[in-house]
Amino acid sequence: MRTIFNKTLIDIAKDDPRIHMILADIGYGEIEPFDEAFPGRLYNVGVAEQNMTGVACGMAMEGNVCITYSIANFPTLRCLEQIRNDVCYHNQNVKIVIIGGGVSYGPLGISHHSTEDIAIMRALPNIVVMVPCDCIEAEAAVHAMIEHDGPVYYRCGYKNESDIHEGPINFQIGKSIPVCDGDDIALFFTGPIGYDAKKAVKRLAEEGISVRLVSMHSIKPIDKEEILTSAKRFGKILTVEEHNLSGGFGSAVAEVLAEAGCPCELKRLALPDVYVSKVGSQEWLREQYGLGQDDIYNAVKEMLNK
Repeated sequence: MRTIFNKTLIDIAKDDPRIHMILADIGYGEIEPFDEAFPGRLYNVGVAEQNMTGVACGMAMEGNVCITYSIANFPTLRCLEQIRNDVCYHNQNVKIVIIGGGVSYGPLGISHHSTEDIAIMRALPNIVVMVPCDCIEAEAAVHAMIEHDGPVYYRCGYKNESDIHEGPINFQIGKSIPVCDGDDIALFFTGPIGYDAKKAVKRLAEEGISVRLVSMHSIKPIDKEEILTSAKRFGKILTVEEHNLSGGFGSAVAEVLAEAGCPCELKRLALPDVYVSKVGSQEWLREQYGLGQDDIYNAVKEMLNK
């Protein structure tokens, strides 16, 4: 997904001289083509994410569209005060992009996990939060990010993610994208973990269980219409996310249901409220912490058997 992100950004930047990238000691193969294509429009501030965000905000105030870009939690947690006080408070055209959401960098340990970011970013006023699930959504999300006037948080996958969508999509901020329809239960996911959700849904279909599978790529604003329509239609919703249970995507869905007074059984499948202290591949860590394909499959079965 990161390759698609960078290629798409270069294509857009050819016709938009406002676009600049501000980095914090990262590159090494993925970012160099942008610098080669647009000399003078990429800045590397070194290991100083707070400075990266401040520089981006200052340049945005001069009429530019600035992308801060780094891995996992470094563009968010390390510079949260600058995002809050500079970017969001002044509602500036800064796009905060992370590569490797969730436990994509599993072998590097907790310092490289991004498991609280959705909760933190969606709590900030003025910011859009988007989490594309595959390369098809990732490309469309870059266009949406640049077209939006104001702060955007873009949570990108790492690499080699499998596509979930099998055809063209209609990607809009504040809307969701159905992957397949069903009659028994709604399953909402955000991000690349949707591929495991899709495999679980196929297994369930072989047993005669029909699931409406929906990609919720826009966390803030969120698709309230889809949530409430599915709640009334099925009475059961399962949410799946590669993020801490507290305050993330599932919590956003719960807020919509609660505020609407909509009776619906909701189960949130997410990382438990612990630090992911084990070290291993992304797929292995998902299984270790209850987010594997089997866990999604079993969660649907349990909800329907109640």
